[in-house]
Amino acid sequence: MTSKIVRSALVAAAAVAALSIAACSKPAEAPVEEAAAEASEAAEVATEAASDAAEAASAAADAAAAAPAAEAPAAH
Repeated sequence: MTSKIVRSALVAAAAVAALSIAACSKPAEAPVEEAAAEASEAAEVATEAASDAAEAASAAADAAAAAPAAEAPAAH
């Protein structure tokens, strides 16, 4: 569960980094439409990663709620 959350966060971070690199490496004359398409694609990836992270968090909460409580050791 934790690995899925970490992986989703990593994908979102990679999308933001790719968008940042794309924005910084383009010459000033770069077409606006191309930049907007790249930004839109990165936003979709980030949204999907956030959704995956929310699902993983929900599954983790369900698993924690379903796990039996640890019993206290018997007193001597």
